[in-house]
Amino acid sequence: MLVSNLMPVGYDLRLGSSLDRARLVQFMQRTYQEMDASDSYAHLAQTVDQYLSRETPLWWVVLTSEPGADTLSNLGLKRSQQPIACLWLGTAIDQLHGDRHAHIFLLYVLPEHRRKGLGRALMLEAEAWAAARGDRQIGLQVFQSNHAALSLYNTLGFQVQSVWMVKPLR
Repeated sequence: MLVSNLMPVGYDLRLGSSLDRARLVQFMQRTYQEMDASDSYAHLAQTVDQYLSRETPLWWVVLTSEPGADTLSNLGLKRSQQPIACLWLGTAIDQLHGDRHAHIFLLYVLPEHRRKGLGRALMLEAEAWAAARGDRQIGLQVFQSNHAALSLYNTLGFQVQSVWMVKPLR
């Protein structure tokens, strides 16, 4: 179930597929490189290989109207066909109660398209998808340093349920 009428004017939501593997890896790498540009994050391809399937829907946001939208890019696509945001969903099991629930693997909006309502619209798409499946909750992981994402998730009613801790072993 998609409620893509929630997309801001000038943007369209399109369903992706396993053929978008390379593009998904690029979006994941961009996400992590914004936090730490010192790594290539090539290992993220393994995550995509392991989890991308028909059961893990992938949506792309593309421009539907922008000056110069008909010029070809270095990717060989019309500018209006280039994704500027991504939502990748999957399934997780609530370890406390054993219930299946939706999990957001990736939500990413290119920096030049942020603060236009795309993240909020994509989160509402995720909620609609989860509700249509009968899920009673939706989860995600967010880094403490990502203040913009934390603010968005808080305004949408997300609450901290657990804290993920790590200890480097050397």
